Amino acid sequence: MKNKTTAALFALFLGWFGVHRFYLRQPGLGILYIVLLTMGISFVLGIIDAIVLLAMDPAEFDRRYNEDDDNREYDRYRPGRDRRDFQRRRSERRTERRSSVRRREAVAPSARERRSSERRHVRRPATEHVPERKRRNPFKQSGIKKYKDFDLQAAIEDFVKGLEIDGKDISLHFNIACAYSLTEDAEKAMSHLSKAVEYGFKDFKKIKTHDDLAFVRIQPGFEQFEANGFRHLKIQQLDAPKENLLDDDILLSQLNRLSELKNKGLITEKEFLAEKQKLIT
Repeated sequence: MKNKTTAALFALFLGWFGVHRFYLRQPGLGILYIVLLTMGISFVLGIIDAIVLLAMDPAEFDRRYNEDDDNREYDRYRPGRDRRDFQRRRSERRTERRSSVRRREAVAPSARERRSSERRHVRRPATEHVPERKRRNPFKQSGIKKYKDFDLQAAIEDFVKGLEIDGKDISLHFNIACAYSLTEDAEKAMSHLSKAVEYGFKDFKKIKTHDDLAFVRIQPGFEQFEANGFRHLKIQQLDAPKENLLDDDILLSQLNRLSELKNKGLITEKEFLAEKQKLIT
């Protein structure tokens, strides 16, 4: 046990050597005081420490410097059986908790059993509509692949088979309309565009700008088709003047060739539009 008065006297008379710090088991500070002795600072620090120690409350002094001694004394004289009793009681509490958990699990059903029971007892209302799973349409993807490869007839065949599976598929109607336009079958192209609009297609700007629908847009009846909300009107076969672009087979083949090169990535969109403008003007 360290004495407060003894520590204060050591600080007052031998503080410049840090003796009071060694006494209070603070060897690091004691060595620092010795180092500061050459500068004369340790004299002042010793006097300050002496005043602080004398003014310190005895309980505070014991808390700071004697608490470890008390703990060591308690540990030294505490009977070993206390530790063994503590370990035994802790083991008993663990065993009791495990037994309690097992009893609760034995009485209460598992979460999986509860969910299974709830599913068995939940009845679907008679009026509830269960949506049918959308049928897989393999011809749609195969048709799109052939369309991109510019195998137009094979693509049209797959699109037709796809429409037999799902006759209201908007993208199928739009794609087959583009394919018919590239094969210069304007009536069928407009027919499928009309069905796409009927089933919910709203991107009218795409109809007016899509390159593969260029043949449809140069038809005499396209303006009326557009004015009618892109609803199909049967094309009347009219005697067009000889200077009409429809009679120029060479021009149409060149336009289709340009579209084919663009679809295959051999020319850019900018180059396609420039060459197309040259052909038309």
